[in-house]
Amino acid sequence: MNTLTKLGSRTPRVFFWIRAKCLFLLCDAVVLATAFVLSYLLRFDFIIPANKMAGMRVQLVYVLAIQIAALILTGVYAIIWRYIGIIELKAFAIAAVGSVVPLVLLRGLLPDEQIKWRVPYSVMVMTTLLGFGFVLSIRVLRRASYERRFKRNNGKRLASSHKKPVLLIGAGRAGVMTAKEIINRGNMNLIVRGFVDDDPEKQGSTIHRIKVVGTVADLPRLVKDLKIDHVIISIAQATREQFQQILSTCEKIPIKARIIPGLYEILQERVQISRIRDVQVEDLLGREPVDLNEDDMGRFLEGRSVIVTGAGGSIGSELCRQVVRFRPASLLLVERAEFALFNIHHELQAIVPDIHLIPLVADIGDETRMTNIFNKYRPQVVIHAAAHKHVPMMEMNCVEAVKNNILGTRMVADLAGRFGAEAFVLISTDKAVRPNSVMGSCKRVAELVIQNLNQKHRTRYVAVRFGNVIGSSGSVIPIFREQIRRGGPITVTHPDMTRYFMTIPEASQLVLQAGAMARGGEIFVLDMGEPVRILDIARQTIILSGLKPDEDIKIAFTGIRPGEKLFEELEVTGENMMKTRHPKIFIGNIDSFAADKVEEAMEWLEIYSRGEDREDDIRRLLAQLVAEYPNPIPEMVSPLMTVSTGA
Repeated sequence: MNTLTKLGSRTPRVFFWIRAKCLFLLCDAVVLATAFVLSYLLRFDFIIPANKMAGMRVQLVYVLAIQIAALILTGVYAIIWRYIGIIELKAFAIAAVGSVVPLVLLRGLLPDEQIKWRVPYSVMVMTTLLGFGFVLSIRVLRRASYERRFKRNNGKRLASSHKKPVLLIGAGRAGVMTAKEIINRGNMNLIVRGFVDDDPEKQGSTIHRIKVVGTVADLPRLVKDLKIDHVIISIAQATREQFQQILSTCEKIPIKARIIPGLYEILQERVQISRIRDVQVEDLLGREPVDLNEDDMGRFLEGRSVIVTGAGGSIGSELCRQVVRFRPASLLLVERAEFALFNIHHELQAIVPDIHLIPLVADIGDETRMTNIFNKYRPQVVIHAAAHKHVPMMEMNCVEAVKNNILGTRMVADLAGRFGAEAFVLISTDKAVRPNSVMGSCKRVAELVIQNLNQKHRTRYVAVRFGNVIGSSGSVIPIFREQIRRGGPITVTHPDMTRYFMTIPEASQLVLQAGAMARGGEIFVLDMGEPVRILDIARQTIILSGLKPDEDIKIAFTGIRPGEKLFEELEVTGENMMKTRHPKIFIGNIDSFAADKVEEAMEWLEIYSRGEDREDDIRRLLAQLVAEYPNPIPEMVSPLMTVSTGA
């Protein structure tokens, strides 16, 4: 009964759809027939000889049939008229050319006695240009009518309100898209008074009937003269310096600055360009463009079985989003937090329903579970993002840091080699350079582990180091926002504390690019740009919240926490970083550890991690393993030197 009801409810829809298509086809037939007759009239100066009339009537039938068939075969009737655009012109062009070819062939193949079937060449050209031109024009008019009605209907509720005058900063691709979106939508309550762009060649030019009225330096004058309500930054890939300059100028005027989403987000269809929002501090830290070698990435991932550990985390989930772009045969999502795994699996299902996604609740420290996963699915590419990363917290949980970041990594990496994976990529950190924290030391030891395994297995093992990731869980910006929401103060550990920052998509893309370039045994280091003072981030966060630092919101200095450094490094002095073919990826010439010593250390770490009150022993062993450690614990007795005694 329910099925019949559903079928019954769909019947009117199907009927109306068929009726609409038939009306479109009939309309086109009338237009094309009119164009054919008009072509004959033009050919004979509007006086068609009697002996040509019979031929014209015969030709009209099969010319019309060929032209309609061409429109159907090229998919013109599948196009929604109100969305007709430049891309859809290709279908009309193919239909037009395709309809001429059989007419030319018929003219050449028909015998002389069938001369009345031969369409004159001049008529062929004219009927094609006029007919398909008219057909296309009707659709363009249909779109124009739809857009005008759409703006009128959506603008009714705003008719009584005054639209806010704005300036668009940036007259490039993103600026043009933004202007077009604002013009076409009647419900945005904005009116664009002009573009602002520093490119001298664009000054005075007009785009979509909107003039480029000046440069960023002209903003104070333009805001006053044009009575601008706020400015919109429409530069999709602005550098940090550009953002700082624009916001500094806006702050002096003063005028509010808003921003469009990044072009990356728009092209990934995560947001619409009309989602104009307030500027956030993340925008100041990272909207740098990333150029990828798509061919390398395709060879690395396309058609492969890929596994991502820590798939529900900030980095892990973005790695999954990037991986599916390159059409893997399957993607295994390994995550121990059920809700985080559900979220990323649900999101990817909506984006790529045709890719085989396998959500796996698993802890990388569970050897039986991980062995079963590798044995069953045989992944070819392993991307290891699972880790404990919070520095002060790992100082208080030293044993868990070792279990997860070292022993868990070693087990997953060894399984990759035993089950024949082609590549294993470890997500490392700048905190592995001269580490004075448990977390950094564990990551450095994990690098030593995979360098050692690279000599044992055919799998290509690599590590990728980078700094702090904007927007990742536990990062400073969400903490600052919460502190502002509570009325302050914002807490900063030290006025000179600096960190490297990059966006989650940028970091994830470069990780995969490094994995694609790897030959095995490398430790890749990503170019993080210039380090940023945490104090500057705190001040910018307050300002962008519409408040004043030290007046509305106080800044308190709490002192450096356990395991923290004033500044992070991406390389050790003297490592002689080697360039790769990618400008943002380098190879660190970092010494590995003797294989037997690494294996011996792993045995001791396993013993210590199973015991009680062995944190001091673990710290001593980590200090000895990490050669760059600045201040090893004094009076250290190394188990590596006392193995025979069982100490």
